Amino acid sequence: MKIVLGSTSPFRKALLERLHIDFTCDSPNIDETPLDNEPVEDMVVRLAIAKAQAISGHHTNALIIGSDQSAVLNNEKLSKPGNFENAFKQLTRASGQKITFQTGLCLLNTKTGNIQSACIPYTVFFKTLTPKMIENYLHKEEPYNCAGSFKSEALGIALFERFEGDDPNALIGLPLIELVNFLDNEGFSILD
Repeated sequence: MKIVLGSTSPFRKALLERLHIDFTCDSPNIDETPLDNEPVEDMVVRLAIAKAQAISGHHTNALIIGSDQSAVLNNEKLSKPGNFENAFKQLTRASGQKITFQTGLCLLNTKTGNIQSACIPYTVFFKTLTPKMIENYLHKEEPYNCAGSFKSEALGIALFERFEGDDPNALIGLPLIELVNFLDNEGFSILD
């Protein structure tokens, strides 16, 4: 069976490449608007499934990976900042706090219609950050397309006291431990 990543995210693509498997990417076009009073954990799983289903018609006999992520600070969903000013505000609010990333994961088998899904949390605990630290970080890394306004796999590591979670890949947007389990369940073993 072929593997299809339902994403155009360069971060997710780079993570999946770590598994040394052949795969293609396809771009799902879905409405990502949250439902009224929808918990973030439910939303990311719903959207991960929707992304996989959106491209399933283009891929027969395939295992399609869908993923969606949302960052939460003090019960408020964070968006991608888009620019320096918004990123500065997000990191100022995050100083001394924690952000939990909820990553929805789906594996859809287009041959059988089987769907596996899960929500994988991962939490980052921030140091107390000064305005100068935040400004210097943002100018050096420009993480304006990243929810939470940082890249943990690069210089952003200097912003944190600690991480908490089962799979550090979930923080970047694709929980590889759970994905390998899902693939195993479909008879696609990474190491066989």
